[in-house]
Amino acid sequence: MNTLKPAKILTIVGARPQFIKAAMVSRALAAFRPTAGQRRFEEAIVHTGQHYDPAMSDVFFEEMDIPRPVVNLHVGSGGHSVTTGAMLEGIERELLSRKPDWVLVYGDTNSTLAGALAAAKLQIPIAHVEAGLRSFNRRMPEETNRVLVDRLSTLLFCPSENARANLAREGIVNGVHVVGDVMYDAVLHYRAKAIAPALDEPYILCTLHRAELTDDPVRLRGLIKMLDEAPHKVLMPLHPRTRKLADRENIVPGTNVCWLEPASYFAMLGYIEHAAFVVTDSGGVQKEAYYLGKRCVTARDETEWTELVACDANRVVGSDPAALRAAFDWAAQPLAENRDVYGKGDASERIAGILADM
Repeated sequence: MNTLKPAKILTIVGARPQFIKAAMVSRALAAFRPTAGQRRFEEAIVHTGQHYDPAMSDVFFEEMDIPRPVVNLHVGSGGHSVTTGAMLEGIERELLSRKPDWVLVYGDTNSTLAGALAAAKLQIPIAHVEAGLRSFNRRMPEETNRVLVDRLSTLLFCPSENARANLAREGIVNGVHVVGDVMYDAVLHYRAKAIAPALDEPYILCTLHRAELTDDPVRLRGLIKMLDEAPHKVLMPLHPRTRKLADRENIVPGTNVCWLEPASYFAMLGYIEHAAFVVTDSGGVQKEAYYLGKRCVTARDETEWTELVACDANRVVGSDPAALRAAFDWAAQPLAENRDVYGKGDASERIAGILADM
C-alpha cells in the first residue's frame, strides 16, 4: 500500500484557454495511479476571475467537467497593475492557507504571472504549462508574462522542440520537458461533443480579441471592412473587449459579417470543424484550427506558434488588407494531414508523470 502523503497541487486559472488546458491536466492528475515511491495528487483550483463573463468562464467548468474552483477571486477587468496586484494578494492568501507542494500555471496571462510571482515569493516550486513560447514582440503583455514566468519556474512543460530551443537560448535548461500541447489532448477528448452550427452555406470563422487590436479602433475597423469582402459569410463570436470597443467607436459589421455572442468550447469546436477556414488573433484558435484540419489566417504581426507557419497551416497577415485578401485563396485550400507537430495527444498524462517523479 502506498502510504505517502498526496502531493498538493494549487492550479491557477483565470481565462478561457486556461480552463481548456486545466480540464485535461486536472483529469490526468485525478486519474494518475502512483507506483512505488510516487505520490498521488490532491489538486485545488483557484480562479482569479480574469474572465468573469459567464459565457467566458462558468460555461467551461460546466460543460468540460472541470473540478470547481475552491475560490474565485473575482478580480475582473482593469489595468495590468491593478488586476495583477489584486490577483497577487488573493493568490498569496490561498498559498499561505493551503501550503501546496506545487503551483501549476498555464500560458501567458496576468493570472499566470500573478500565480508564479506569489509562489516564487513564498519559495513554492512552480510548474509552467506551455513554457518556452516566444513571439519576440515585447509590446505584447503576454510576451512579458511568458519570459518572467519561465524565469521563475522549476518545471517547464514545452509544447514543442522550438519552445525548448527558445529557453536554451535564454540559458534555461534545467527542468525543461517537451511534452506536447495539452490543447491537442482537449481536441481529441472533446471532439465528439462539438456542436455543428445550423448553417447550410460555407462560412469563415473569425475571432479577434487581443489588446493590440481592440485598443486600436482604426485597425479593428479596417479588418471588419476587409472581412466584409471575404468569399464566404463570416461568423464572428464577439469577445466582450472587442464588443466594448465596437460599441464605443460605432464600428458595425457589413452584411457579410455576422456578430455572435461568445461561444462555449463545444460550440467553438463545431464552428472551427465546419468552417471553410479560420481568421483569428488567438493562439489557441490557431492550434485548434490545425488540429481540426483547417488553415488559419492570423491577424497579428507575428505568432508564437511558429511551427504552424513552417508547415504551411498558418499565414500571418497583420492588419494589412492586401495580405488578408491574398490569404483568402490560400486558406481555402485543403490542409495536409499532419497532426504530430505538437505531440501525440498525451501531454497531460506526461505532465502528471513528471510531477509524480519530483
